[in-house]
Amino acid sequence: MEELRSILQAFDWSPLWISLKTGIVATIICFFLGIWLARQVVRLGPKTKAVLDGILTLPMVVAPTVAGFFLLLLFSLKRPFGAWLYGTFDLKIVQTWLGCVIAASVIALPLMYRNARAAFEQVDVDLIYAGRTLGMSERAIFWRVIIPEAGPGIASGTILTFARALGEYGATSMLAGNIAHKTGTISQRIALVISNGDYLTAGIWVLIMLAIAFVILLAMNLISGMGMKNVHRW
Repeated sequence: MEELRSILQAFDWSPLWISLKTGIVATIICFFLGIWLARQVVRLGPKTKAVLDGILTLPMVVAPTVAGFFLLLLFSLKRPFGAWLYGTFDLKIVQTWLGCVIAASVIALPLMYRNARAAFEQVDVDLIYAGRTLGMSERAIFWRVIIPEAGPGIASGTILTFARALGEYGATSMLAGNIAHKTGTISQRIALVISNGDYLTAGIWVLIMLAIAFVILLAMNLISGMGMKNVHRW
């Protein structure tokens, strides 16, 4: 107990704040981008939809280190685009917190996109036709008819996106590195302390992640229950 007390007193909470900050910003980015992409893809024909859907879903099915490798190639200062960003906007991505956000956003975006797309596809088209009959613009129909109807699915996607961004490790490690108080997230800290043989600190972080994961799953189940409130129980 004394060892645990001393560890907690000197505990570095920066990985928690970095992870939460990264997760929140990445979720905001994925929320708007995922909804926009889902809306565009739903309107396309089957063949074009299949191709774009495959491209947008790719980060979800490949290893995160593969996505991290391509991001590193794209944003490295030794590469044209990364050098252009740094020379034109003084913007450095590699080994920065912005790199954490970009890596987490790329990995988590497919979850937001797919949930939003599935939610849009389940909206009753008669409601859309009714809105058009009443003279509503397409933008008004989208925000006042489609979004409320697809709300539970979008909310679930948002929660899953935050969970994925919060726990991202592979792509973040490759693009942003593991710099203490700067880019060191919870997942990276767990890997680091385990490699150093500090299983007690790793266990504390694992318990923190499990608690966060439970809260996220509870919120998602509550939202899903709200969406199914009109379904009769067996």
